[in-house]
This record gives sequence, C-alpha cells and structure tokens, in this order.
Amino acid sequence: MGVSLASPDLLADAIDGDVAAFARMLDPLWDPAYRLAFAMLDDRAAAEDAVQDAALNAWRGVRRLRRSTPSLRPWFLTIVANQCRSTRRAPWWRVIRLPNLPDGAGRSGAGDDARLDLESALRTLNDQQRLVLALHYYLDLPIDEVAATIGVSRSAAKSRVIRAVRALRPALQGREVST
Repeated sequence: MGVSLASPDLLADAIDGDVAAFARMLDPLWDPAYRLAFAMLDDRAAAEDAVQDAALNAWRGVRRLRRSTPSLRPWFLTIVANQCRSTRRAPWWRVIRLPNLPDGAGRSGAGDDARLDLESALRTLNDQQRLVLALHYYLDLPIDEVAATIGVSRSAAKSRVIRAVRALRPALQGREVST
C-alpha cells in the first residue's frame, strides 16, 4: 500500500475550492478509510456512513491544510477515526444494537472460529486500542503514520501499539490464532 502523496497542484486546487481535485486526492484513501471504519465500528453500513461523513468533514476542513502537506493519509484517517468515535457515542448506537452475524453464518470452519475469536477479543479493547491496532496491523501503516494519525509522537504510538497487543493477549489465551 503506497503512501498517498498529494500533488502540490492538486492540493492547491482543492484548497482553493475545486471539488474535483479534492475527490481525486481522496481516491486512493477510500479503501483504507473504509477498512479503518469497519475495524472500529464492526458494522458495514455504519462504516460506510462514517467514511462519507468524514469525507464531508474533510471537505469542510481542506482549506486549513498547508499547501506543503506531503501526505493526506494521516490527516484523512484522523478525520475518519474521529467520526467513528462520534458514531459510537451517538445515542441511537447505544439503543439500537443489532447483532452482527459473520458473512456465511452457519458455515463455520477452523478459520472462521479463529476469526470469530479474534473479533471477540478485539471487542474487549477500548476504542483507542482498537484504533492503533487497526492502523498498524490492519492498514499496515508504519508507526510514523500511526503517530501522525492519532496525534502523538512516534515513541508514544509505538508504546500504544505494544500496550494494545498486550491487552489483547488475555482474551486470546488458550486459542491458537494464526497470523
């Protein structure tokens, strides 16, 4: 997965209000944004809504970007993560919580059991722990980009990833999960 480098001209056009330039800038970011939202919300429809809302929020804030911004990925993924947090805090989320059945429910194999164990273990983590694990392991972002996305130093991001992995271990103890 390559780093999303903003073309200076494209970024300048978006900052100046060009919607088409902004859309082209976000094109390589849709997939990682959706994957992050799904990892945080564990609901396909909610993840799609969160990414759309994040894109709207990004459009509203694009004028605050510096024209020299080298990578838009941490900036946009931060907006997506914040939107996911807001979505989880919304009252309807707490009131209407339908169970998510895995795709192909009823057809389970050893791989499905391990995936369900991992998903269950991930739900025991808090939002911040799930976020750093999703950014680093699920989206394969380097620690520098994880740090930029969550707004902390490189060493703080590395520590948070390590602590999140340690917090995940007890929930997986006694289970063999292949990586």
